[in-house]
Amino acid sequence: MSFAHAEDRPENGTGTGNGNGRGSDPDRTWTLSGTLPPGSPDYVYLPVDVPSGVAEIGVSYTYGRPPVPPGTQGNALDIGLFDERGTALGGRGFRGWSGGARTSFFVRADAATPGYLPGPVRPGTWHIALAPYTVAPEGLRYEVTVTLRFGEAARTPAPVHPPERVKGRGRAWYRGDCHLHSTHSDGRRTPAEVAAAARAAGLDFINSSEHNTTSAHAAWDGLWGDDLLILTGEEITTRTGHVLAVGTDPGVFIDWRYRARDQRFGRYARQVRRAGGLVVPAHPHATCIGCAWKFGLAEADAVEVWNGPWTPDDEVALAEWDNALGASVRNAGDGPGRWLPAMGNSDAHREPDRVGHPQTVVLAESLSRRAVLAGIRAGRSYLAESAALSLSFGVTDGRGRHAGIGERLRVAADAPVTVRLEVSGAAADCTVRLVTDQGVLLTAPLPGSGAGVVEWRTTPAHGAYVRAEVRHAPTVPGLPGAFAALTNPVFLDAEDGVAATAGHAAGAGTEH
Repeated sequence: MSFAHAEDRPENGTGTGNGNGRGSDPDRTWTLSGTLPPGSPDYVYLPVDVPSGVAEIGVSYTYGRPPVPPGTQGNALDIGLFDERGTALGGRGFRGWSGGARTSFFVRADAATPGYLPGPVRPGTWHIALAPYTVAPEGLRYEVTVTLRFGEAARTPAPVHPPERVKGRGRAWYRGDCHLHSTHSDGRRTPAEVAAAARAAGLDFINSSEHNTTSAHAAWDGLWGDDLLILTGEEITTRTGHVLAVGTDPGVFIDWRYRARDQRFGRYARQVRRAGGLVVPAHPHATCIGCAWKFGLAEADAVEVWNGPWTPDDEVALAEWDNALGASVRNAGDGPGRWLPAMGNSDAHREPDRVGHPQTVVLAESLSRRAVLAGIRAGRSYLAESAALSLSFGVTDGRGRHAGIGERLRVAADAPVTVRLEVSGAAADCTVRLVTDQGVLLTAPLPGSGAGVVEWRTTPAHGAYVRAEVRHAPTVPGLPGAFAALTNPVFLDAEDGVAATAGHAAGAGTEH
């Protein structure tokens, strides 16, 4: 689309300029239509030549949605914008993304549609990014309309980002939800409504995780407080899986335009970590198109095994995670293996999605970005369906040495250790399960009050790790019930002939 000479074009023609120059109505509009066939590239870029003097770019689009036979994918078309700095992967030209959440947007110096970044509208070649998510057999017919509005550019305000630390309660267990969506991507809650819902759910921290955009990073002004830490991040939504960037530096954009076969994910995972964040594959076995995680777990810092209300794909994610725990266990002479902590998040988009169902409860030295992320990375955390449910879980040897969630207890292979789980706030139908690398070794119902203590004895020779589950009663015969809570493991490092020693201070891992 060339607007540099739009005033010389015929009026009101598809694919031509129909503005009327710089008269009383200086807007210039251009409409382009086309068809994307099945097998189109993941991203198609429409160049827009923007002349000087433009104060605002407005874009709208429509596309055909013909009926398709059962079992055949219909049309779905996402959209975004890159400025004159270009469309290169990881480049600086990104100006926003709305996916398929809205049909129009604008960008100007002082404001932009949620999902897009305000800033100068400089002359040069901009690009509208079209992303055919799915294409019907007869193709995807689209029509894109661009309007340039001329005038004096306003001043771009300096963004206000959330603080990295709030008052909190010192060293404590903090509850958070790191997978949330607002109106800045495909959510229906405003940031203010998300923050209010987080407080109502008893959360201490949240993570801004919009699909493929950082526009929400500056949308939380006045919404944090001594009781609520707001982290900034992104849900990096590729065609072969979604991954959360948790707690990255404000304003850091992580590109998503690649598939697992492109062998590029490691580069962007390292970018997340350089920006201070964690790499957390989201809903790794979700059944939506492009949602299942295909990149492997070598670059992950944790993995989301519980996403929203418990479903069969969460059960598969849990089993895969538990298998990975078993694979991480090595003989004592080899030293401890690397393991991935589990996380639980709501992925809440709109009512009736419950913010904080589930939530990750983290032992952190303070309510700060650095401390919370350190707790998640170390696996000093458990998952719970609500703030009403609390756990205390750990192991103790015969000398009184203790290790809590995410920690290691190094003892003689045949030294007995006591595993203790204390539960409060569970539903009346809940059952406790203690799981090791051999599988489920103890099942015990909780009292009807939903509170109780379960103790069990084992040795490192019979359990390389132990973790706890609290489940509701089954609703499908032969299948386990939905989760109420889940802990990360405590590891038992066996070493023949060596006296028991604790790798961490006594009392760590017990809820305050």
